Amino acid sequence: MNIEKNLSSPSPSVSATDSSNISKYELCKGFNGLDKVLLRHPRGSSAEVYLYGGHVTSWKNERREELLFLSSKATLKPPKAIRGGIPICFPQFGSHGTLDMHGFARNRFWIIDNDPHPLPTNTWNKAFVDLILKPSEGDMKIWPHSFEFRLRVALGPGGELMLTSRIRNTNTDGKPFSFTFAYHTYFSVSDISEVRVEGLETLDYLDNLQKKERFTEQGDALTFESEVDKIYLSTPTKIAILDHEKKRTFELRKDGLPDAVVWNPWEKKAKAMADFGDDEYKHMLCVEAAAIEMPITLKPGEEWKGRLELSTVPSSYCSGQLDPQKVLEGI
Repeated sequence: MNIEKNLSSPSPSVSATDSSNISKYELCKGFNGLDKVLLRHPRGSSAEVYLYGGHVTSWKNERREELLFLSSKATLKPPKAIRGGIPICFPQFGSHGTLDMHGFARNRFWIIDNDPHPLPTNTWNKAFVDLILKPSEGDMKIWPHSFEFRLRVALGPGGELMLTSRIRNTNTDGKPFSFTFAYHTYFSVSDISEVRVEGLETLDYLDNLQKKERFTEQGDALTFESEVDKIYLSTPTKIAILDHEKKRTFELRKDGLPDAVVWNPWEKKAKAMADFGDDEYKHMLCVEAAAIEMPITLKPGEEWKGRLELSTVPSSYCSGQLDPQKVLEGI
């Protein structure tokens, strides 16, 4: 089935299945007529991915509980980026370069890749979709490099959400290019003051609120009482986000992404953002798998892969406290 031909079809949705007859995705219209992909796993979890930005805007568990934060004031209208979900920051994270904030991948229309290169991952019993982004003539003027960015978004049998990015240098002039990258994940939390992040203790970080000055984190779990915007360096492959009120822990596993950004705008900056509710900072936290301090450099023909897996587990209590070590050790 040629999915792209159906984009202009009056039919409300298009579905595609894999060889095991499990539905991979359904293509339909979202806000402002934008095309989006629905992923549904037979066990009940689901995800939504807008082709605009290659942007995951929803991830729900089998109980239909939303796990990602999407601002009630988010503008799902190009060229504005979508506030919430999982924006893709490429080829630049933040202001670490000469491009606009967070690069341009989150402001471009991706297409469904119906003939993806094989991935060395087990796709059995997963709902997934493959997207691809290539530079336009306008992109080449502001970032003069040819590339292929392939993104797979998948749901696993346990309801986990998996994103795999593969970026290839397709320059024909023999020139390498370098980029920074992040999955700018907005997690939905009950109350930011009741959230802890485990796995980043004692690590060095760059504080974006202190002109990117380098500091070392204390030995305690991260808690939140004010604005935070930090880039943690050489981080572990697993980070845990513990929500006391919901007794739920997010597990973030990553590969090829050595850094981790932790961000919450807090009250003052929240009120200054047109696409963000004044009090919404209380119900979100960004913990972002990233490659920032050491940009990725690719020679022509070389490919980089960065993988993120998100899952949830019930939090356990010990003497009235959450026991994050069990989460980090996979117990």
